[in-house]
Amino acid sequence: MKVPVGINKFRRLAMHSLTKYIGKTSKIQTLNSVQIESIKKVLVVRPNHRLGNMLLTMPLLQEISLRFPNARTDILAKGGLAPIVLKNYEGLNEFILLPRRPFDELFKYGMVWLRMKFSRYDLIINAVKGSSSGKLLTLITNSNYKVFQNIEDQLKPLDSTHNATEAIYALRSVFSLNNSDNTTLDTPLLDLKLTESELEKGKEIIDTLFDNKKSTIAIFTFATGSKCYSQQWWSLFYEQLKVDFPHCNILEILPMENVSQINFEATSFYSKDIMEIGSVMANCNVFIGADSGIMHLASASGVPTIGLFTGRIDNYKPYGNLNCGTNTTNTCLKDWMAIIAKILKTDSSGIVNS
Repeated sequence: MKVPVGINKFRRLAMHSLTKYIGKTSKIQTLNSVQIESIKKVLVVRPNHRLGNMLLTMPLLQEISLRFPNARTDILAKGGLAPIVLKNYEGLNEFILLPRRPFDELFKYGMVWLRMKFSRYDLIINAVKGSSSGKLLTLITNSNYKVFQNIEDQLKPLDSTHNATEAIYALRSVFSLNNSDNTTLDTPLLDLKLTESELEKGKEIIDTLFDNKKSTIAIFTFATGSKCYSQQWWSLFYEQLKVDFPHCNILEILPMENVSQINFEATSFYSKDIMEIGSVMANCNVFIGADSGIMHLASASGVPTIGLFTGRIDNYKPYGNLNCGTNTTNTCLKDWMAIIAKILKTDSSGIVNS
C-alpha cells in the first residue's frame, strides 16, 4: 500500500517533534581497557531501506571492529539490502530487519519494535542523528551505553557533517576516544570488501564488453527526483567525454529501471546484483554520476568517484580517496572534464600513470 505524500510528511514532522530532545543529555565518558573489553554485543540502528544510506554505515562498522575487537554487531535496518551489501563484513552477528513498507506489514513491524524493547546490548549507536525512528529505537532498547550523536560544536572536526563520519565522531566524542586536537584520527572509508573472485568476475565482464586494454570511464545517468539531470544535460556531457577522452572506453551503468539519459548510445551494463555491479565498477578507472545510491556503491567499490550535485555536497559527496563532489550549478563542462583528466592520470597511490 502506497502511503500518500501528505501523510508521510505529517508523520515525519510529528516524529521529529516528539524525538528532538532524545539524547540531548548524553554525557562524555572515558572508557578504560577493561570496559572496552567488556563491550561484546553492539547494535547499530539505521532503520532505512535506501542503498546509499546503508553503504554510509560501512565506516562506522569498521570503527566498531577497531575500537571494540571483542564485539559482535547486530544491524537494525529496513528492507533487504543490508545483508547483501554487508555480506563480506566480519564481526556481524544478526540483521534485524524492519519491513520496507510498514503499513503493508504492520504486525511484523510492531514485532520488531517489541523485540527491541526486551533486548539488551552493551552498546547501541544511532547511526544518523536526524533519524527519529533511530532515536526512538535506541531509547527503548536496553544497553549499558548509548550514542545518540549529539556532539558539542567545539568537538566537531571539519568533516564531521558528512553522513559517513557523523556517527564515528559521535562515538569517539562520547567515549573520549579522540586525539587531543580531535582532527588527526583517520576515519575508515566505504568499502564493499569485495573478494578476489568477485573482483575477477567484474574484470571478466569488462573484458567481455570491451575487447581492449583501454581505461574505462563509467557513468550513471539516472537519479531520483530533482537529482536526475536531463537528457539534454547528459547528452552534452557524453559528447564532451568522447571528444576529451577518445582513447577511453565509456561504460554506462544502468539503473534498476533500465533507462538511459543518453538513449543507450554508450556500451551499457545492467544487473540486479548489487555486488556484481560493484565488482564491475571496481574494474573501471573513474566513475561519474549524480547523487545516488549507485554513486556511493562506486565509492565503496574503490573506483575514484565524481559526484554531481546541485546541493548537499558536504553531507553526501563521495567520501575519501580521490573521490570528490562538484556543484554543477557553478561549474561547467570544462571543469568536469579537468577533474576526470586529473583522476585518470593518477592512481590511488597518487603516482602519475604513464
